[in-house]
Amino acid sequence: MKLADVIAVLESAYPPKTAESWDAVGLVCGDPAEDVTGVLVCVDPTQSTVDEAVEVGAQLLVAHHPLLLRGVNGIPADDPKGALVHKLIRSGTALYCAHTNADSALNGVSDALAHAIGLEVTGPLEPADDPGTGLGRIGELPEAEPMRVFAQRVADALPATVQGVRATGDPERLVKRVAVCGGAGDSFLGAVARAGVDAYVTADLRHHPASEHVEAGGPALVDVAHWASEWPWCEQAAEILRQAFGGRVEVLVSTRRTDPWTVGATSSAAGGHA
Repeated sequence: MKLADVIAVLESAYPPKTAESWDAVGLVCGDPAEDVTGVLVCVDPTQSTVDEAVEVGAQLLVAHHPLLLRGVNGIPADDPKGALVHKLIRSGTALYCAHTNADSALNGVSDALAHAIGLEVTGPLEPADDPGTGLGRIGELPEAEPMRVFAQRVADALPATVQGVRATGDPERLVKRVAVCGGAGDSFLGAVARAGVDAYVTADLRHHPASEHVEAGGPALVDVAHWASEWPWCEQAAEILRQAFGGRVEVLVSTRRTDPWTVGATSSAAGGHA
């Protein structure tokens, strides 16, 4: 298959026109006329995943996060991101990024997160123009379960990270209807409060918005690592390509853990009062 053929499948699944105006999606480097026999899918285009793509012989690295999100005037090889572009080109490996278009797409990033947790998706949290599309998802568990059990369900469904999984609220509170948002999701706390859900699973929750949400009596919160929340999408995107090409292209999911936090510690100091 040609790179252009693979891009056509990706852009059918994740239309670039649905990306946010500030985003940078699409082909970063690579020749659409070149042959592709192997694809590697990852969350982050980093030194580690670029090395992995070269090692497994992939002609295309598909990443969720953009490499060049902000405008640049050049990509010299002595710049960290420039070095990645140079390595990709020298190794004959293309880079394609699907970011907020993969977030809002039907069967996108939040669908993958919801399915990993075991939710039956009922619709988007913030609907877009096309039916079923939009940011975040709302879904339901087969049966209600205590918050402590649900938090463990989330932890078991996602790859382990130094941060782990944090949750708020009464551990015996029953959870059945759940909102999720892969990636940073505290901008949707207002929508979550209005959605009639029992809990919200997302990443990068900040102290003050989370505290104010809890004080206002909002749904329980489950905070996970950003990378972990988007990792289920990799297998989903890989399966879309596998089905499209019927074995003519080998599609792998990256095994590299690109969560930036790598060292954990527990404080022994006393502090705070009940």
